[in-house]
Amino acid sequence: MRRSYLILIFVLFFFLYTSPVFAESSYILPYPSSMPGSSLYKVRILYEKISKYWYFGDFGQFKYDLRYADKYLVEAKTLFEYKQYLLAYSALEKSNYYFSKISGDLKKAQGSNKNITEKENIFQEASGKHIETLESLKTEVPAKFVWIPEKGNPSNLNIHKLIDDSIKIRESVL
Repeated sequence: MRRSYLILIFVLFFFLYTSPVFAESSYILPYPSSMPGSSLYKVRILYEKISKYWYFGDFGQFKYDLRYADKYLVEAKTLFEYKQYLLAYSALEKSNYYFSKISGDLKKAQGSNKNITEKENIFQEASGKHIETLESLKTEVPAKFVWIPEKGNPSNLNIHKLIDDSIKIRESVL
């Protein structure tokens, strides 16, 4: 009988105890897909270039640009965590490229007399999540890194400057 009370208390404690979750944005970034070095990475890049033509129209371009801004941000975050700074730097530049195109997509849709309120809200949530991710990245990566390839000239990567520029791009929509 005593054992059943202990089990009951344990089960109640397990189900009733919850820890608070603090999140600044409800926007969810995608899971990282194939990464550089993977055999599927080149296929993904080819798919990205081909699918650009599938997403036509103002809202289609919005969806396409936001999708790849998210994907490349997650790719950059993952690569930074694995200290693959050159690849991560390049992925973050691609994310910036796609993210900076989104406001133009929305302006074109607004010029076509479309209601963009919902898309603007999504864009602002995405911007908040991107900023949150970039600020956490900034605390984890070095400010500068010198990439020295085996048979080439070294490259100076000013990582914090790129992250700051990325945050500024995303803050412009808030």
